[in-house]
Amino acid sequence: MNCRRHGSKPTIALWMLVAVADVALIVAAAGLLTVLLVVAGATVVAGGVLAARNFSRREPEPAKAVVRRRA
Repeated sequence: MNCRRHGSKPTIALWMLVAVADVALIVAAAGLLTVLLVVAGATVVAGGVLAARNFSRREPEPAKAVVRRRA
C-alpha cells in the first residue's frame, strides 16, 4: 500500500501557483481596473466590519481589589 503524506510543501506550492494563475486569468478576463475596484471595495467593507466589531465590544468590568491584612 502506498503511504503518501498529505499537505507536503511541494503540494502546497503547486496549489499556490494554481491560485496565482487563477487570479491572473480573472484579471485578464475582467480587466485590471475592475479587479482593483472590487479588491478596494472588499477591503473597505472588511475594515468597516472590523471597526464595528471593535466599537461594539464591551469592556470587562475591572476586578475588585482584594485587600488582606497580614497576621
